Amino acid sequence: MPAASSRTTAVSAVVTAALAAGLLTGAATASASAEPSADGQVRIHDIQGATRISPLTGRQVSGVEGIVTGVRTYGSKGFWFQDPNPDADPATSEGVFVYTGSAPAVAVGDAVTVAGTVAEYVPGGASSGNQSLTQITKPTVAVVSSGNALPAPVTVSARSVPSRYTPSGDLAAGGSIDALTLAPSRYALDYYESLEGMNIRIGTSRVIGATDAHAELWVTVKPHEHANRRGGTVYGSYTAQNTGRLQIQSLVPLAEQPFPTADVGDVLSGTTEGPLDFNQYGGYTLTARTMGTVTGKGLRRETTRKQRGGELAVATYNVENLDPGDPQEKFDALAAAVVHNLASPDIVALEEIQDDNGATDDGTVAAGRTVEKFTAAIAAAGGPAYEWRSIDPEDKKDGGEPGGNIRQVFLFNPERVSFTDRAGGDATTATDVVRERGRAALTLSPGRIDPANAAWKDSRKPLAGEFAFRGRTVFVVANHFASKGGDESIFSQHQPPTRSSEVQRHAQAGVVNTFVKKLLSVQKNADVLVVGDINDFEFSGTAEALSSGGVLYPAVKSLPRQERYSYVYQGNTQVLDQILTSPSIGDFDYDSVHINAEFAAQNSDHDPQVLRFRP
Repeated sequence: MPAASSRTTAVSAVVTAALAAGLLTGAATASASAEPSADGQVRIHDIQGATRISPLTGRQVSGVEGIVTGVRTYGSKGFWFQDPNPDADPATSEGVFVYTGSAPAVAVGDAVTVAGTVAEYVPGGASSGNQSLTQITKPTVAVVSSGNALPAPVTVSARSVPSRYTPSGDLAAGGSIDALTLAPSRYALDYYESLEGMNIRIGTSRVIGATDAHAELWVTVKPHEHANRRGGTVYGSYTAQNTGRLQIQSLVPLAEQPFPTADVGDVLSGTTEGPLDFNQYGGYTLTARTMGTVTGKGLRRETTRKQRGGELAVATYNVENLDPGDPQEKFDALAAAVVHNLASPDIVALEEIQDDNGATDDGTVAAGRTVEKFTAAIAAAGGPAYEWRSIDPEDKKDGGEPGGNIRQVFLFNPERVSFTDRAGGDATTATDVVRERGRAALTLSPGRIDPANAAWKDSRKPLAGEFAFRGRTVFVVANHFASKGGDESIFSQHQPPTRSSEVQRHAQAGVVNTFVKKLLSVQKNADVLVVGDINDFEFSGTAEALSSGGVLYPAVKSLPRQERYSYVYQGNTQVLDQILTSPSIGDFDYDSVHINAEFAAQNSDHDPQVLRFRP
């Protein structure tokens, strides 16, 4: 985190520009709490005000009183303190963060007076679109007494959090909700904002986002909100946000108290209590002084059934930047998943296979060592002797981890299915569709689809392959669409948030849709599967663009709504990985096999997908 002085200057400039543009008009007069209390003393609720932006931003304050409720000695160092004498306005928070930049010389329970500069810090920077955090910077702190009782925590529960997420964007100039007076009894985001910096408490709550590498997890205080049978909270619509989600972090250094390990469906039992923070990677976060106990519920990794003799099983699996430098344990675990959890599909489309030296950026693009190490691990786990096909990308042209040159790869079991090789495919040459003996065929197999199209700039190009199963041709297109990087978060100040990354994915979907239409124009009943990490939801514009004209159907929609997911992000179980079918594949069996996304111990962050059908 940058120094307080540079942060304050940057944020003040943002606020000044917003005022000039009319985005924060009226923020300074939105509440009677914008000015000091009747006794002339500035109190914390005067600093917080009744909107997201402090009416005192940029001003010097002194003699601000409160009780320290939390101390953070890592990351953004500082402390929270809270006025034990609240005002009568539910929109004005009674707590605020004091950014010290170094380990603060205060303790929980200290009564303090603080002088400093009121600032609005935007986690992630102004371009992120995030809401800002009101804080006091460049502080002078005086400890008046110690060992004081803390202000009683506000209990956050299913009853207290509104079901509506946020005001509509059209209520605020420019789509920003920053200048709107908070309505904590009507909107969940307003409710949490009205508690920013305050001491809050949750009771026993279900874990909906497993413990991650950054020592954080997600819970819901609304146990029935879009719940599924495995304990998650399903994200099924842009207009139906999960309002009960809260991120949990600990104020206790990990060396003193390890963060609990939890999977989705486990329970954080007892009381978890501490200040409510706002950060870049999850928005409103309970920074716990005291943490509940994780009660495990024994969630098990799923296993799909074996395909029957006349069924073709096709899977897609993002193996998360696999390269030969990864531990053998990762190869073995991924291989065991293919063999045992996925029941050795006939065709597996892999995403995020890196080149032979991983992130080393020396011009290497070949991935033979990576794939051969993986297929050997599969065979060692009792699986088939998979053969493989792929096309090496141009160096540094397909995005992903710098130097890694990720690409899609087809694995196939030659005892069950054959690959139709048509030579000539390379990174820059496009495959096409021709008629051959009255049926559709690819000019290059494997081949890339329209790799020169601007839609694929710095992104993975689709890999098309022609397979044969029991005398029937099956076309598979393996994809890894552009990521959601650059999108505003769902807790953005802009509501609805801007999803800028969709532009590229919509264009990519259009290119693939056009290719599938060409296949079907040559052979109406061609069996076509479009598979991979689509990086977008089944209800998204990307899925609509892929399906345009009825040429493809998102097979995940065949599942009940509560079972549609392959990824967990910020406590939302959601669809990113998909298999789409052409109209000839009308009868199929689809399975999203949950083996990674819900677990703290992951071999990949994605769940694989499997589709079985009779060509």
